[in-house]
Order: sequence, then C-alpha cells, then structure tokens
Amino acid sequence: MRFQQLSELLSYVATCRVEMAKLYSRLQTEADSTRVKMMLEYFQQHQRGVSEKLENYIDSAPKKVLDTWYKDIIFEDFIKRCHDTVLTANMSEEDVLELHLKLDNLLIDLLQVTAEHSSSVDIAGTLNELVRVERIQQQRLVHSSIRMDDI
Repeated sequence: MRFQQLSELLSYVATCRVEMAKLYSRLQTEADSTRVKMMLEYFQQHQRGVSEKLENYIDSAPKKVLDTWYKDIIFEDFIKRCHDTVLTANMSEEDVLELHLKLDNLLIDLLQVTAEHSSSVDIAGTLNELVRVERIQQQRLVHSSIRMDDI
C-alpha cells in the first residue's frame, strides 16, 4: 500500500487497529483457554481505544499537518495479514502476546519511518511523539498481560 498524505496514513493505521480488534475477536471464539480468551478481550478493547484516540487526533489536527505529502511511503497489506492470521485453538497466552507485539510493532515502525521521511521538523516531532506514546502504551499492555498471569 502506498501513502501520499499523512491523513491517509493515519486513517489507515486507525483502520488497522480496528482490524486487529476484529482478529482478536475471531481468535477469542476459537480459543480453548479461558485465560487466553480474557487476554484477547483485553487486547480487543485496547485496540479499539487506540483507534478511537487516533481518529480523534485526525479530527482535531491542523489541516496543514494532515495534508503533508510523502513520497515512497509503502506498507504491506496489513488488513490482509490480519484476515489471514490463524492460531490453533490451544494457543497460549505467549502466542497471543507474541502475535500482538509483532502486529503492533509493524504499525509503530510505519509511523517511525514516516517521521524519518518528514520534511518538516514540526511534523516529524509530532509523529515521533505519537511513536513515543504508542511505545509507552505497548509497555503498559505487556505489563498488564504479565499481571494477568498472576491472577
């Protein structure tokens, strides 16, 4: 997938977060373990929340920022990846966390690469701040997942 404007890229990332939530919902119906189902439910809620916050940012961001043009920002078909992802019914909590981190890092890395290709220092700073927030949220999610093991 090729992006030309920042608004397109951010909307796509928000859509990808919703697709991750749908993936987790599908996996939840296929999972055997109650603990895995609980983890997948938590991940669904998290992804929907991240998507909503990103959509809110898009709605409130200055048009000048969203209309920024990029050349050669190409990304895989993430939605297809979500649709094609399969885990066995006996998936473990570690399997789910590993999958989540792989998908999450792909999206965060896309934002990082976009920041690196930004011609404006202000826009690069905004994207780097978004990456920083995403990394913090990822750490919190991992810590929360680990704490679920203690329950």
